[in-house]
Amino acid sequence: MTEAILEAQDKTQKSGYKASSITVLKGLEAVRKRPAMYIGDVGARGLHHLVYEVVDNSIDEAMTGNCNRIEMTINKDGSVSVKDNGRGIPTDMHPVEKRPALEVVMTVLHAGGKFDKDSYKVSGGLHGVGVSVVNALSEWLTVEVVRDGERFTQTYRRGIPAGPMELLGKARGRGTTVTFFPDPEIFKTTTFSYNTLVERLRELAYLNRGLTIIAEDRRDDSREEFSFKGGLAEFVAYLDENRTALHNKVVYFEAEREDIPVEVALQYNDGYSENIVTYVNNINTVEGGTHLSGFKAALTRTLNSYAEKNKMFKSDKFSLSGDDVREGLTAVISIKVGEPQFEGQTKTKLGNGEVKGVVEQIVNEKLGDFLEEHPHDAKKIVEKSVHAARAREAARKARDLTRRKSALESGSLPGKLADCTSKDVGQSELFIVEGDSAGGSAKQGRNREFQAILPLRGKVINVEKARVDKILNNEELRTLITAVGAATGLGNGSEEDFDMAKVRYGKIILMTDADVDGAHIRTLLLTFLFRYMKPLISEERIYIAMPPLFGVAKGKKKLYAMDEVERDKIIQEFGGSQGVHIQRYKGLGEMNPDQLWETTMDPERRTMMKVTLEDAAAADHTFSMLMGDAVEPRREFIEKNAKYVTELDV
Repeated sequence: MTEAILEAQDKTQKSGYKASSITVLKGLEAVRKRPAMYIGDVGARGLHHLVYEVVDNSIDEAMTGNCNRIEMTINKDGSVSVKDNGRGIPTDMHPVEKRPALEVVMTVLHAGGKFDKDSYKVSGGLHGVGVSVVNALSEWLTVEVVRDGERFTQTYRRGIPAGPMELLGKARGRGTTVTFFPDPEIFKTTTFSYNTLVERLRELAYLNRGLTIIAEDRRDDSREEFSFKGGLAEFVAYLDENRTALHNKVVYFEAEREDIPVEVALQYNDGYSENIVTYVNNINTVEGGTHLSGFKAALTRTLNSYAEKNKMFKSDKFSLSGDDVREGLTAVISIKVGEPQFEGQTKTKLGNGEVKGVVEQIVNEKLGDFLEEHPHDAKKIVEKSVHAARAREAARKARDLTRRKSALESGSLPGKLADCTSKDVGQSELFIVEGDSAGGSAKQGRNREFQAILPLRGKVINVEKARVDKILNNEELRTLITAVGAATGLGNGSEEDFDMAKVRYGKIILMTDADVDGAHIRTLLLTFLFRYMKPLISEERIYIAMPPLFGVAKGKKKLYAMDEVERDKIIQEFGGSQGVHIQRYKGLGEMNPDQLWETTMDPERRTMMKVTLEDAAAADHTFSMLMGDAVEPRREFIEKNAKYVTELDV
């Protein structure tokens, strides 16, 4: 055994793996070498993350009380400027680095005031790597600082100073302006979406009461200004504007325990889904954490305690579950923590153990006070929760009946599911296909080893308007839940009922026709997944297939186009329209199995959109607006976005 080890070591040494093989990346080289480690990816999400990092620096100034105005501008050349009226990045010489502090902050990882609790009690951002990472991944970046009555500037190219920091002269006011253009050598696209950025900026304005944030797009002169004196209370009202409130006034309270400030706003509506959005130091913790656990525990305990005390239950043995008390609840929880511990690099789950008790204590006390002071509203909330409990019991009975009828307890899968042979979750894919015709083509065209097909007939129920018992009576959704495998039996997919370890596929792909009906079915499915299987989205398991709209052929050569622009480009490449045959696919069922595989299912050639949960609050607002009862907001949305529709297939 020892001889074998020595022989292996000798081979390793001869292969040349030694000290000189170790590469040391200096300065910001590591960021450019592995950008996804710092910003998540180099697609649209990572691109917009650059703006968020710069804005976060300004927000940190606002949280210290040193800034009350932030301006974000997309310039005509596609660059972005972020301006604030904070203290301004220090420009004096750094005692250790022997160069201006401004240059150190912009070019050195983990350099910044975030580590000094005298400068920043709490902060978001990437713990000091934010602005330097933006600098490293920009083709060029210019920073301008006004402080101590003087104006300074410095320009960088791909993270390297293009020259020394310059003093431009005397100036009034104070603040920092960062203007940058993302590096096309790094990013797949360098075009910023104004709407995407606006959603985050609106969110930040709600979270920082009294802060004014201005968004401007000089490419088409769009401009919006956000400033909310009501803070989280206005945030909840915004999220619920498409729903009917159960009580008129949003419940709002704030308190501080153990140096942890806690803000909570909540309101019940007549809907059936819960929507709780949580933040730590302005970071959207989409996977929750200890602050969410504390809130949920306190909510359940407080409502049960109030109802028992006021004899609102018909039976002494009756009690409300967490699911019952959260039905129709919209809540925003925002806390500030000096040393947050996040699970994972993406900061989506808070791990600080002490936070749970702090939040639980505050919610118990403050929510209890509200219920005592507002008995009429308290009665409405408890009665809604009791109705939810009864519906949940009916759903349980329906679930048990379904199990007995279809022998689900034995683990059998839906008959319409054409499963794959591989048991490797990471490799396997489930295509949810619209209709039997497309399902037939997909079954014939797929790779049976790792691709499963589940055809759905007709439109699934709109879960935005249905309780869990009604949802469970929808055959298509029952089939989908069983095929995915994550919910307990045919559970409602809530957080307590959902187990990611039981998900049977690494990718779940929605494949619908590229027409109005297909878009509607896709939205219905996404609404269900967002409301009842949200972990699939936060874990980035959900994708949308992108089948082509056109097949363009000339002779034996055939190419596919996603839209009219791509179609016309192919025609031009073919040398004109003479002899060119164009086929427009109205539905997936019109494609032969080999065409469907080639264009939409082959991992080597297909194009898919990943569904991410960048902004849960914005997603909730959009889903409630699109699928809820309120007509006027939906009409306004359609009118506002009609200009983006290039072709309407009715």
